Amino acid sequence: MTVLKTSMRNFFSHKGRMALSAVAVLLSVAFVCGTLVFTDTMTTTFDKLFAATSSDVTVSSKDSSDTGETTADNGKPPVMPASVLERVGEVDGVKSAEGAVFSTSVTVIDADKDSLSPTSGAPTIVGNWNRNEARTMTVTDGAAPRGPDQVMVDADTADKHDLKLGDEIGIITVVGTHKAKVSGFAAFEVTNPGAAIFYLDTKTAQQTLVGEPDVYTNINVTAASGVSDAQLKKDVSAALDGAYKVQTAQEVADANAEDVQEFMGVIKYAMLGFAGIAFLVGVFLIINTFSMLVAQRTREIGLMRAIGSSRRQVNRSVLVEALLLGLFGSVLGVGAGVGLAIGLMKLMGAAGMNLSTDDLTVAWTTPVVGLVLGVVVTVLAAYLPARRAGKVSPMAALRDAGSPADARAGVVRAVLGLLLTGGGGAALFLAADASKAGEGALWLGAGVVLSLIGFVVIGPLLAGGVVRVLSAVLLRIFGPVGRMAERNALRNPRRTGATGAALMIGLALVACLSVVGSSMVASATEELDKSVGTDFIVQSDSGQLITPQAVEAAKAADGVEHVTRYKMLDAEYRTADGKVIKDTDITAADPTYAQDLRVETVEGNLADAYRPDSMSVHEDFAEEHGITLGSKIAVTFEGASAPAELTVRAITSSDAVIDAGSKYTAIDTLAKYVPADKLPLDALVFVMAKEGQQEAAYASLKTALDDYPQYTVRDQTDYKEALKDQIGQLLNMIYGLLALAIIVAVLGVVNTLALSVVERTREIGLMRAIGLSRRQLRRMIRLESVVIALFGALLGLGLGMGWGATAQQLLALEGLNVLDIPWPTIIGVFIGSAFVGLFAALVPAFRAGRMNVLNAIATE
Repeated sequence: MTVLKTSMRNFFSHKGRMALSAVAVLLSVAFVCGTLVFTDTMTTTFDKLFAATSSDVTVSSKDSSDTGETTADNGKPPVMPASVLERVGEVDGVKSAEGAVFSTSVTVIDADKDSLSPTSGAPTIVGNWNRNEARTMTVTDGAAPRGPDQVMVDADTADKHDLKLGDEIGIITVVGTHKAKVSGFAAFEVTNPGAAIFYLDTKTAQQTLVGEPDVYTNINVTAASGVSDAQLKKDVSAALDGAYKVQTAQEVADANAEDVQEFMGVIKYAMLGFAGIAFLVGVFLIINTFSMLVAQRTREIGLMRAIGSSRRQVNRSVLVEALLLGLFGSVLGVGAGVGLAIGLMKLMGAAGMNLSTDDLTVAWTTPVVGLVLGVVVTVLAAYLPARRAGKVSPMAALRDAGSPADARAGVVRAVLGLLLTGGGGAALFLAADASKAGEGALWLGAGVVLSLIGFVVIGPLLAGGVVRVLSAVLLRIFGPVGRMAERNALRNPRRTGATGAALMIGLALVACLSVVGSSMVASATEELDKSVGTDFIVQSDSGQLITPQAVEAAKAADGVEHVTRYKMLDAEYRTADGKVIKDTDITAADPTYAQDLRVETVEGNLADAYRPDSMSVHEDFAEEHGITLGSKIAVTFEGASAPAELTVRAITSSDAVIDAGSKYTAIDTLAKYVPADKLPLDALVFVMAKEGQQEAAYASLKTALDDYPQYTVRDQTDYKEALKDQIGQLLNMIYGLLALAIIVAVLGVVNTLALSVVERTREIGLMRAIGLSRRQLRRMIRLESVVIALFGALLGLGLGMGWGATAQQLLALEGLNVLDIPWPTIIGVFIGSAFVGLFAALVPAFRAGRMNVLNAIATE
C-alpha cells in the first residue's frame, strides 16, 4: 500500500511531465482501436448488405463465381436459358422463382460522356428490376423502368452526380451502347457501401448486357412456408440434375463475406503494422521520460532506500507509475480510436464509399486489446529505468553520484550494438548478393531488423561523433550559444541517442521506400525506352477489358498505321515429355506485336511465333521442360473443346521486365480453337502512327475514343507519368501512415527538452544571472533540439538508403536494374527534420525563458 501511495503521489506531482508520454500511448492505442473498429464496421455493413440481398436459394451458371461476379473475359455474364426458370418454378417447396440478369462488366456515362462509375473501386452494376431487388430498395422518386428507353438509378449515385428525372445516360457493354432516360430513383434500405446500380426492365437488360432474349444470370428462389433453405437447395439441385450451381442465402452471403474479409484483412494488418511502428517509437519516449524522472528523483530514491525500502519496492514504485500512465493513456486511446474510426468512415464517404455510423461496431475485444497493448508496452518500456532506479545504492543516491554500473553497461552496449549492426550489415550484403529473390528477401528482412536494433543500441555511442560534426557545421556560427547547445546535446548521450532513435525509425522507412519507389520508376522508364516501340497504348485504369467497338474506333482514327490487339487467357500445356502444366496463361496478339514490343529472343524470331499453329516460350520454361525450337506442345485454351498442337518457333529471354515470362501466340491461332462467343476481350490495344503523323494520330485517337471514357489513350510520356503517379500515390499513402510514428517521435523530442529544462533549472538560473538573455536561452534550447532532430534524421536517412539500395538489388533479379536515389526527397526530409526540431523546441524554450531567475537559482 505504501508503494502504491508513493507511486500515486509521484505520478500526480509529475502529471505535466507525463502528459506527452500519455499522448504517445493515446495515439498508438487510438490507431489500433480505430483500425479494429473501422474494419469491423465495414464487415458489419457488408454482412448486412449480403444477408438482405440474397434470396432463399440462388441458381446460377456453373461458370459463375460463388459471389455472383460476372466480369467474364468475353465481356458477357454467364447465363442460363429461360427454360431453367420454368423447371425451378415447378419444384415442390418453391413459393416463387424469378429470373434476374445483371452484369458488372459495364460502364455508365452521363449526357456529357462523363463516367458515373464509383471512384472508390466499388462495382458498377446494371441489372433488371425484380421482386428480389424491391425487397431491399425503395423507389423514392419517379417510377421503375417500363420500357427500353427508361432506367432507374440508385439514389446515392444520383446525388453524387446530380442526376435528375429525364436525364439521358448511356450504358456501354460488349454488346454496344444503350441509351435511356432516368425514370426514377431507388434508395437502399440497408447501407450501400458505394456501388453504383442501374435498373432496366428485364427484356432490355437481357438485350443490353447479353445480346440475347430469354436468358438469366440468376434465378432467385423463395421457399414455401415450412421449407428450409437447405431442403429447397437439395430439391432444386435434384430437379436440375446438378447442371447448375445452387446456393442457399447463407452460402452466397458467406462467399461474398469471404471476399470482403480478404480485402479488409490486407487493410487491417497494414494499418496495424504502422500502429506497431508508432508503438515502437513511443517506447523510446517512455524510456526517456522515466529515465529522466528517475534521474531527477535520485536523492528521493536514496532517502527511500535509507529508511528501509528495498530495491524491489523502488522498482515496483516506478513500474506502478508506468501502469498508471499506461492505463490513463490507453483508456483515452480507446475512446479516441472510436472517434478515429468515425473520421475514417467520413473520409471514405468523401471518397465514394458510404458507411453509416448506425453500423458502428465496437467488439468487446477492441477495448481489451487497446488496454492490454497500451499497458504492457508502457510497463515494459519503463522496466529498464525502474531496474536502474532499484540498483542505485542509498549513499550514492544521497550524494547524487551515478551508478557504478554505468561504465560497464556502456561497454556491454557498445559490444552488443557493434555485433548487431555488423550482423545486420552482413545480412544486407548477403541479400544484395543473392541469386534468388526469395532467398534474398529473407536476408533483407533479417538485415533490416538487426541493423535497426543495432543502430538503436549503438545510438548513444554514435551521438558523440555525429553531434560534434553537425555542431561544427551548423551550431558554431551561433557562437557561445551554439557551443552550449552542443554540450547540452552531448551531456547525456544515452538520452540523445534514444530521442534521435525515435525519429530515426520513421525516417529510415521513408528513405527506404523513397529509394525503392524511385528505382522502380527509373527502371520501368528505362525498360519502356528500350523495349516499347509502339506510339500509343489504350487501356482501362480500372482494369476493364476493351470492347470490340472501341477497337474498331481506334482503327478508324486518322494517321494510324496499325492497331495491335492483345489478349490474355488461361491455358493448359502438355509437353513432349508427357508433363502437364496447369494454372498458367498465354498471350495472344496480332503479328504486329513483334514490332510494338522489342522482346529479346535467345533462339528463333518472335515474328514466327505468330504464324498459324505456332507459339513462343520463355527461356526458363524451355529449360525446365526440355523444349527446343520445333518442339510440339499440346495447348488447351480456356473455352476450347479440344487441344491445339502448337510448334515452338521462338524462345524469349526470361530476364524481361515487360511481359516477363510470357508465352505468345497469334489471335488467329486462338480463334481457330476457341469459339467466338468465348474469346476473351482485349486487355490492351497498341497503336502505331504513320511516319511523321504522331501528333495528329494522338489527337485523332483521343477523339475516336471519346465515346468510351473508360479507356485512356497514352503515349510513352503519358505512360511514364502515369506509372510515376501510381507509385507516388502509394508512397504518399504510406508516408501518411508513417506520419503517426513521426508525430510520436516529435513528442519525444518535446518531452526530452521539457524534462531537460526542468532538470537544468538551477543551471539555467545561473546562466541568466551571469548575463544570458532570454533570447539567447531560447535559441540555445532550439539549437539543441535541431541538432538532436538532425542526428536522428542523419541516422534514419542513411540506414533507410542502405535498406533501399539492398532492396533494389533484389528487384534487379526481376529486371528492375536501375538504382535511383531521390536526392531532392532525401535532402527535403533532412531539412524538414531541422524544422521539426525547431517546432519541438517552441514550448520548452518558451517555458525556460519565462523562468524567474532567483527561484531557478534556489532550486535544488
